[in-house]
Amino acid sequence: MRLFLAPMEGVVDHHMRDLLTGLGGVDICVTEFVRVTDAVLPERVFKKLCPELANGCQTPAGTPVRIQLLGSNLDKLARNGAKAARMGASAVDLNFGCPAKTVNSSDGGATLLKDPQRVYDVVKAVRDAVPQHVPVTAKIRLGFADRSAYLGNATAAWQGGASELAVHARSKADGYKPPAYWDYIGRIRQAVEIPVIANGEIWSLEDYQRCKQQTGCSDFMLGRGLLARPDLALQIKHFEAGTAYTPLPWGDVCQLLYGFYRETGAAYPEKFLGNRAKQWLMYLQRTYPQAKELFEEIKRFREHEDFQAAFDRQFDNSRDIEQIGDTII
Repeated sequence: MRLFLAPMEGVVDHHMRDLLTGLGGVDICVTEFVRVTDAVLPERVFKKLCPELANGCQTPAGTPVRIQLLGSNLDKLARNGAKAARMGASAVDLNFGCPAKTVNSSDGGATLLKDPQRVYDVVKAVRDAVPQHVPVTAKIRLGFADRSAYLGNATAAWQGGASELAVHARSKADGYKPPAYWDYIGRIRQAVEIPVIANGEIWSLEDYQRCKQQTGCSDFMLGRGLLARPDLALQIKHFEAGTAYTPLPWGDVCQLLYGFYRETGAAYPEKFLGNRAKQWLMYLQRTYPQAKELFEEIKRFREHEDFQAAFDRQFDNSRDIEQIGDTII
């Protein structure tokens, strides 16, 4: 049983991969997409999106990172896939799921799901170009305008040579609106002869259990749910192992957030100070009401002194709550 950290453009970069894999429970990561058009990209492009290439294509915690390609030019996808493999990619992943209009209008992402033959052609071109010891994997949605072609696209990816298939249980038209149609993933799993990774609307341990029951999958991909609940992968792993686990309290999560703020603050221009922490808070507030309060406090901040004071207040409040708890015990 493996848990994947989903690739989320503009959200799950190497900073977030480092943080979440360091916390534990995540077995495999996938980069944000490398957009392929009409050129073989220079090494700096791959290294920017996947600095883990300098560490054996692993996060500091030792979690493998797959390089994700997006595009439709068969020759250039094949050549860039081969280049990623030469640079040390642990696997080359192909994006057939991005629903963004700018991506789809450039003939990339989910728009290829309109024609399963195109999915097959892309996977086969990359598989033929990449050495056999390097896996070529794919991620799809259930379709574009509707879900009718879900099985054709999944079969095309398998027959094209994908060694694994992650399935986001919605069509492009469904966007990110609930529900996720997990039962479709179960039908795909029965139809193809490669591992299928279930993805979509897994926000909690209870969601995971329902998804597992409906899909029959052994592997799962967590995206927004893991951002909202950073230890969700650990909760799932402990549940499967039959061991007790106490979810992270807000004080511990706030410490993670503070470290993330400090690390990302040093990596971006000063005018963007705190933007990544604010972005993460938008997800965290789904689980932690304190995250909403902190976001409202800092959403207009631009100075480090203001951010520091806000975090200090959070830490003081958390210590007060812990002391009250100790007194009650």
